Amino acid sequence: MDKNQYLDMFLDESTEHLQAMNDNLLKLESNPTDNSIIDEIFRSAHTLKGMSATMGYEDLAKLTHHMENVLDAIRNNKLKASSELMDVVFESVDDLEAMVTDVANGGEGKRDVSAAVSKLERLEKGEVLSEVAATKEMEKTSSNQKHDFDDFELTVLSQSKEQGFQGYSLEISLRADVILKAARVFMVFEVLEQIGEVIKSVPTVDQLEEENFDLSFSVTIVTKDPEEDVKAKVMKVSEIEDVKITLIETLDSKEEKENTSNDQQQANETVSNEEEGQQEKKSSPASSKTIRVNIDRLDSLMNLFEELVIDRGRLEQISKDLSSSELTETVEHMSRISGDLQSIILNMRMVPVEQVFNRFPRMVRGLAKDLDKKMNLNIIGAETELDRTVIDEIGDPLVHLLRNSIDHGVEVPAVRKQAGKSEEGQITLKAYHSGNHVFIEVSDDGAGINRDKVLAKAISRGVVSQENAANLTDTQVYELLFSSGLSTADEISDISGRGVGLDVVKNKIESLGGHVTVNSVLDQGTVFSIQLPLTLSIISVMLVEVQDEKYAVPLSSIIETAIIKKEDIMAAHNQKVIDFRGSVVPLINLTNFFDVPKTREDDEFYSIVIIRKGEKMAALVVNAFIGQQEIVLKSLGDYLNNAFAISGATILGNGQVALIIDCNALIK
Repeated sequence: MDKNQYLDMFLDESTEHLQAMNDNLLKLESNPTDNSIIDEIFRSAHTLKGMSATMGYEDLAKLTHHMENVLDAIRNNKLKASSELMDVVFESVDDLEAMVTDVANGGEGKRDVSAAVSKLERLEKGEVLSEVAATKEMEKTSSNQKHDFDDFELTVLSQSKEQGFQGYSLEISLRADVILKAARVFMVFEVLEQIGEVIKSVPTVDQLEEENFDLSFSVTIVTKDPEEDVKAKVMKVSEIEDVKITLIETLDSKEEKENTSNDQQQANETVSNEEEGQQEKKSSPASSKTIRVNIDRLDSLMNLFEELVIDRGRLEQISKDLSSSELTETVEHMSRISGDLQSIILNMRMVPVEQVFNRFPRMVRGLAKDLDKKMNLNIIGAETELDRTVIDEIGDPLVHLLRNSIDHGVEVPAVRKQAGKSEEGQITLKAYHSGNHVFIEVSDDGAGINRDKVLAKAISRGVVSQENAANLTDTQVYELLFSSGLSTADEISDISGRGVGLDVVKNKIESLGGHVTVNSVLDQGTVFSIQLPLTLSIISVMLVEVQDEKYAVPLSSIIETAIIKKEDIMAAHNQKVIDFRGSVVPLINLTNFFDVPKTREDDEFYSIVIIRKGEKMAALVVNAFIGQQEIVLKSLGDYLNNAFAISGATILGNGQVALIIDCNALIK
């Protein structure tokens, strides 16, 4: 069988079944006696096992088979779905996800699942769960030190041992305050290559060079130097926190091949049954008329349509210049058709935020256990849709905000009880549409933000002066949390406390054309609110003239436009300002700001555009308003990526290029 023609289908369906298993396992933990949930999990596991065996991924099929046995025992009331048992099943699902990811990355889906299989087998035999849990930490430690070696690497290790070399696995941890991770990794490799030969690294060398790892990495080397010397030489590299060395015992390749052939035979025995299951599944009628489309095709379609939008603008301009009624009528009809086409294409790119939200219940469960807290994650509005480009980017900011709520927000059960609250903290993840934006809120019913503590930290870090601190509103104080390096955590943990999370969140959200705000009530809870545009590629703007140049201001940032008299302009702290509806708003003359060549004389009236970022406002002085238009946002490329307050450019109908103003950067 040619696996390649079915590979995409296998990956898509495997991902869906693994997500379904994760969701239903969380439900089962809350309702351990609900057999309908167990049936759903069993069905997903059974289908995944059948597909894996058919495609020849033995490790996947083997692990899923043992999971089925445990689920069957729960279904028949031979085992109870306790928290400890669920931990073992969740670990097995993690292994399955890792193998599917490996297949997606071009691998063979191989993984050492012996530890997970051993735990599941012991559960099947009815061994006391405390015994399984007692070995969990030991197995975790040993599994971290194991490497999955291929035949070539095993041969190298075996031959090296025959020639008097020893194989060592090094687990190297960098310090938390390391500046250049890649440079330290390079220095470590340089040391190791002087004393032996590097066989393998996890992550790969490419990933290490690109700093795609946390603070630790593993290296396998063969050397004649003793263990103590190897460790001492590596520790001489600066900013190395710790080095753990384990001697590698090489496996007999013949025994390994025999074990593999036995596994293959067991998998093959189940293939015929699984294929029957697949045929039954395929014979059932389809419940919805959907097809899977490669996202690259949608990207290509979007790029072509962007060019069409540019040409549409050009045609509209020509039609105005020629004053031909027939041409105008045709262009108007084409504009209506292309407008409908634009809506369809944008909707095709829309995906529900559920794709991102689905991974968080597992994360919250794990962190709650680590911190000995009780908490429940409520998800509202998971069906809300966002452009795929935005979806791909919001995962990390939401992880930071949720970890912040779990660690800083929700208190431990004893403290919550003293405060008269339920022992179980509530974290809510909510998404909803409003106009051309999507709002995502992360809220908790925890301790809230201590204003005085934030101010004290901000003053000590030099973020704000003592004099200015006294005049700040609560909202302005909470905004200080987004400053780089500011954290109110009393101690640094694996979860938070380094002062990098909220700063990263703010920068990422603003790079997507959105903004994030925070509100809090002490002892009642905190709400982080993210506002995002529905799409990033085609945006609505106000076109303005600055001298003889044209600029585009995103409509999402504009409050209103106005014309003011020259005498209405005032000065405060060496800055020109105006009184806008009772608020003092700074005035920014774009001619001076962008150093535009002056071709027009100033008159008694100024055209201004009032823009806003959060609570802050500014008034942009322009020469004329051209009007509202939908434009295609184009990048300025690598050579001009440092242009301040310019987010991109667009091509207008007359062929001119208009720069798009980044209002967030202007106000900042």
